[in-house]
Amino acid sequence: MTLAVVSGPLVPENPIKFLRLPAVCERTGLSRTQVYRLEAAGKFPRRVKLALSTSAWVESEIQVWAAARIADSRGDA
Repeated sequence: MTLAVVSGPLVPENPIKFLRLPAVCERTGLSRTQVYRLEAAGKFPRRVKLALSTSAWVESEIQVWAAARIADSRGDA
C-alpha cells in the first residue's frame, strides 16, 4: 500500500472502502444467507468489525473474490 502525505498524517493513496451487507449482496448477486455461509466456510472474504454492532466487507477483497469466480468459471485459473 502506498502512502501519501496530505498536510499532516499519512493516508493511503487509494482509500479503503467498506461495503455493508446490502451492497455486498447487490455486487455479488448472493443472498445474505449465501454470503454468511460462504464466509463461514472460508470461501468468501471475512467481515471487518467497525463498531459494536456494525460490520462491513473491504470492497477490494470483494472485487478480488469476484474476479477469481469469473476466472474459475471460464477455466482461466
